[in-house]
Amino acid sequence: MGRRQELEKRQTLLSRFGRLIATESRLESLLTIIAEEVRNILDADRCSVFLVDAYKGELWTKIALGMEEKILRMPLGQGIAGFVARTGSAVNIREAYRDTRFTQDLDRITGYQTRTVLAVPLKGRDGQVLGVFEVLNKSKGSFTDEDEGLLRVLGTMAASFIENASLYDDLRRSHLETIYRMALVAEFRDQKDTGKHLRRMSRLSGILASAMGMSYQESEDIRYASPLHDIGKVAIPDVILRKPEKLSVEEYEEMKRHTIYGSQMLINAESRLLRLAALIAIAHHESYDGTGYPYGLKGEAIPIEARIVSVADVFDALISKRVYKGAWTLEDALAHIKSLSGKQFDGAVVERLEQCFDDVVAALEEEDRRSAVEEAVLLFQPTGQSVNRPAQA
Repeated sequence: MGRRQELEKRQTLLSRFGRLIATESRLESLLTIIAEEVRNILDADRCSVFLVDAYKGELWTKIALGMEEKILRMPLGQGIAGFVARTGSAVNIREAYRDTRFTQDLDRITGYQTRTVLAVPLKGRDGQVLGVFEVLNKSKGSFTDEDEGLLRVLGTMAASFIENASLYDDLRRSHLETIYRMALVAEFRDQKDTGKHLRRMSRLSGILASAMGMSYQESEDIRYASPLHDIGKVAIPDVILRKPEKLSVEEYEEMKRHTIYGSQMLINAESRLLRLAALIAIAHHESYDGTGYPYGLKGEAIPIEARIVSVADVFDALISKRVYKGAWTLEDALAHIKSLSGKQFDGAVVERLEQCFDDVVAALEEEDRRSAVEEAVLLFQPTGQSVNRPAQA
């Protein structure tokens, strides 16, 4: 390929790069697009986009390990990317293993062999380093000064979009955390092991929504609104909510009103997620055959979001250990849900649960591993620290 053709090709790729990153606001998807496009433009084997986590003093990026993607974290200042982030200087290395700044640990884990490395800082509007572009193993020869200049241009183009997406992601995560902690308030009054149940039924709700053909955004909305399905229980008196014996008819009628209370708490919210949570709260105990509560809705008169959450909530409740029952096996829980298809549950949702059962099992196992890690962290808190409540003022 001649020099002119090479320049024209790069100009075309730069234009494509600008168009693609301008249309994506989700940080994770944006980073994936950037990494792939930069790899192509610079004719490299790999590209990683490292971002600075100032709170933890780390750099993080997504890497492929086998068939999975994992988050790689390293101390700020470690490795080539860490050096670039700390100094704000670009690095062009022709023989990685001979450079003392290069760490070979990741190559040992993945079996990859890094030869050439080009890394430049990503700087935000305030001039601070917010991340690093790192490309590995140019297909022919080493990275040139022209490659470095081009990567700087790409970094300048991408930095503002990454910064905006990061701010949006931080705001979104803060919003979701607030919703999750609101949900914990209701669950803590009712039972133990609350966080684990909320995360699992939330994850399952998202999987089922996707399996029902809903868009990514719709599935994510259901996933993150679903934990508030029982928020109305905060309005139920403890004498009823915590009663160890069977409830009287009057008490059971009051208990059923948690659906109405929850909806009333959320219905007029400005947040799209909270309005969806109100819809789920009011209808997640309706039954497909019309025998549910509070209004006896039937079939498709029940919002699809509530039909999905109903299956997810009951399924996880069955496989969870409670003071009044043992944990069911996954297979027994699935069989029970199937036996109520077309009665308590929407048959289409039950069918999707069966079809994506392997994905459900994998997701539940992942959430269990996460819970185990969190429990271990609490267990090994330094002596004298309270992990359950703050010190009294």
